[in-house]
Amino acid sequence: MVESAGGGPGDGTAEVLDRPLPEGVRKRVVQIVSDGFGGLTVAELPAQLRQYARFTPNRRVRFAGNAMAAAVESDTLFRQRIGERFREAHPELAGALDTGAPPPAADPLDVAAAAYVLRPTGWVKLVAAAGEEALRADAERVDEESRAELERLREQLAEARGHTKAETERLRAELESVKKEADSMHRKLRAALSDVKRGEAALRKLHAEMETVRAESHAQVSAAESESRRVKARLGEAEAALEAARRAAREGRSVEDMRVRLLLDTVLEAAQGLRRELALPPVSVRPAETVDAVEPGRMTPKDIAARALSENDPAILDQLLALPQAHLVVDGYNVTKTGYPQMPLEKQRLRLLGQLSQLAAQTGAEVTCVFDGAELAAPVLLAPPRGVRVLFSKPGVTADELIRQLVRAEPPGRPVIVASTDREVADGIAKAGARPVASVVLLKRLS
Repeated sequence: MVESAGGGPGDGTAEVLDRPLPEGVRKRVVQIVSDGFGGLTVAELPAQLRQYARFTPNRRVRFAGNAMAAAVESDTLFRQRIGERFREAHPELAGALDTGAPPPAADPLDVAAAAYVLRPTGWVKLVAAAGEEALRADAERVDEESRAELERLREQLAEARGHTKAETERLRAELESVKKEADSMHRKLRAALSDVKRGEAALRKLHAEMETVRAESHAQVSAAESESRRVKARLGEAEAALEAARRAAREGRSVEDMRVRLLLDTVLEAAQGLRRELALPPVSVRPAETVDAVEPGRMTPKDIAARALSENDPAILDQLLALPQAHLVVDGYNVTKTGYPQMPLEKQRLRLLGQLSQLAAQTGAEVTCVFDGAELAAPVLLAPPRGVRVLFSKPGVTADELIRQLVRAEPPGRPVIVASTDREVADGIAKAGARPVASVVLLKRLS
């Protein structure tokens, strides 16, 4: 069991344990290492254990138990340092182990673990004896537990037998009760079968009566249908007679209307013939026009442009809208994205249309607002405000093209003002005879 490896007398470091360390001793060794762990500096610890330096003793036992056991076995210097800490904490036990006389009252596992760490002479025998003692203790504990379990099982068996006997007696009593109840149910079932047979006979009789009633009802329904057909025929005849009477009345009125219309056409044609015969010209002069006076000259959009006003002066727009039959066409999104681009498109439209409604009420001009609708998935649900015509371009048509179509649709000479900052739109409508106005001018006028 013990091999000598060059140690002197009284030195147990040369002794080698030829069997695995008993589990109970190993746990006590890990606990001794964990307790002495905190008294060492990080530099004194093996490299593989330095990561556990800040752990609590219980946490070190849980997470670093295998690593500490391996370090104590393989690192002699670390084991000696742990042994020194153990001697400081347990001097009596360490001294007894050094003299080779461990205390008789000490726990064999504690003695074996201390001997494993301190390595006095004969420590292998102490570890082996502790292992055998632990095995005996485990065998005694298992034997004691087996006896207790056997006794418990005997008690449970006796209790189960008593319970089974009582349950058997109860089931016998229930069986007797069920037999009596079954006999009663059989009697009731026979009585119910008799009642069912009587009910079936009554049901057959009722079916026969129902068939008789159904036949009588069918005959009555047939007679009623025949009478209904006769009434419908008479009603049709009455409706035909009424329609004939109404047609005769309408034809009578039509003849009278025809005669009156013919007389009126005759009188009108006679008056027209008399006018042609007399060669009367249409009346084009009014009495007020015969008064001698000086009339003011009429202004056109070009005359307004010649006045000494800045291009960004909102007064230009007021002068243009003051022209007779003025028509203001607004490039909607061009104006809103110039004035308030941060708002959602829906709120941009509502804000602009509300302001245009006020402008239309103030000036009396015709106002049309055009929005680009080429990218709309569905028509916009919008109630146009009073005095403002709202148009969206069709798919494939831009708002600029729709504005040019509106300008071309106007008769030559009518004042048409287009509010847009788009240079291409301004040039195109100027060639068609309309007056472009920057969006900023309209925004200033609206504000």
